[in-house]
Amino acid sequence: MEVFSQGLIMAVKLLLAGDPEIIEIALLTLRVSCTATLIAVLIGVPLGFLLALKSFSGRNILISLINYGMGLPPVVVGLVVWLLLSRYGPLGMLNMLYSPGAMITAQGVIAFPIVAGFTLAAFQQLHPKLKLQILSLGATKLQLLWLMAREARLGLLAAVIAGFGGAVSEVGASMMVGGNLVGYTRTLTTATVLAVNKGQQEMGMALSLILLIIAFSITVVLTMAQQRGRCP
Repeated sequence: MEVFSQGLIMAVKLLLAGDPEIIEIALLTLRVSCTATLIAVLIGVPLGFLLALKSFSGRNILISLINYGMGLPPVVVGLVVWLLLSRYGPLGMLNMLYSPGAMITAQGVIAFPIVAGFTLAAFQQLHPKLKLQILSLGATKLQLLWLMAREARLGLLAAVIAGFGGAVSEVGASMMVGGNLVGYTRTLTTATVLAVNKGQQEMGMALSLILLIIAFSITVVLTMAQQRGRCP
């Protein structure tokens, strides 16, 4: 309990003092995780929509892979991304390893199946005749996607919340492909691991609390958007 109380006091002091290093780390954490979530949404939502409304060969296998990917170990994702982006890897010419871009890639891979899986479930919960009704009114494919997304918006926002949670809480893959470089790739999760490894438990707790505050704030905003007009 002493570590928790000391960490809480330190977190408050760091936030009130506007510590430049903490602000820099927090802003990088937000930039990396939000960008990764956005990429996951841009790819995962259309894929979830397609899987929910289209029947094709291999569909069940693809859905199984997405469901499996929702629990994929982050360290495995980090290793695969590291191998792809390493100097002698197939994407080594991009020179992205140990950069925020590599961290966004790893977190995006982690968040993508979460978003796609939740999106698939959200669209499958809609009335099966809704698609036919919208198409009978002369809607285009883009209009169909938009109208059905509006109907499934509660589930879609749950997908965004879950995807962001998976991205912002990730640490293993970020350290592997980002390197935890101070002033460049150090985020709140990687900084917390470093502080604990150095025996600075109070600092680790302070960084953890700051991360929880940021994640909770983003989640509250998304939840308010999700529950707007839904209160009983």
